[in-house]
Amino acid sequence: MTATNATSSLAVAPAALNITSSSDAGSVSASSSTEAQDRFLKLLVAQLSNQDPMNPMDNAQMTSQIAQINTVTGIQQLNDTMKSMASQMSAMQVLQAGNLVGHNVLAEGNKLTFAADGQTAVGAIELAGAAKNVQVQVTTPGGQVIDTVQLGPLAAGQHGFTLDAAAYPSDMQLQFKVTATDAKGDAVTTTSLMRDQVVAVGNGTDGTLSLTLLNAGATPYASVRAVL
Repeated sequence: MTATNATSSLAVAPAALNITSSSDAGSVSASSSTEAQDRFLKLLVAQLSNQDPMNPMDNAQMTSQIAQINTVTGIQQLNDTMKSMASQMSAMQVLQAGNLVGHNVLAEGNKLTFAADGQTAVGAIELAGAAKNVQVQVTTPGGQVIDTVQLGPLAAGQHGFTLDAAAYPSDMQLQFKVTATDAKGDAVTTTSLMRDQVVAVGNGTDGTLSLTLLNAGATPYASVRAVL
């Protein structure tokens, strides 16, 4: 083997190891990373054994290839460490969130919640800006309006409200819809918030923290706006 051939073989060693980019390196497991190092060293020894003694391969190129395989291995170890840390943090987050079980929260949703006496309905809204007129409509699941309440002017931010629910039907889950306008008559962005109770915590299918609420069911923790 001539020096030219030895150098050419060494240059394609990373391709032989299936390491072509940082994304590939991230997918290599710990065991395959060790195997890749073994294959690289075997190729290197074979090239050194068969090089032309009168025209040896460039030391700088050999050093560069060794540094490259070491970098890939380091990236894999870093990825494994970060995955382990992420898993531990997720477990700690669930344990800490366990303190929320039994507490009431405000989460995104439009279902009315009833007080213990069954005669008062409660809910909340979040206004993106100041509103001159805020209106709450109570509806059936089918969308039929059974009550309309004027809340008047409200500042930007969160606001809770209570409704006299004595005349509301008790055999269905009622909902509410909020509309708001500013002094110019333009619509103000509103977010409906429902009062609910946390009954369990855990990780969702995407690995993020999820709360199981009494009425709303599984709800991403990011949707919770306040703990009451």
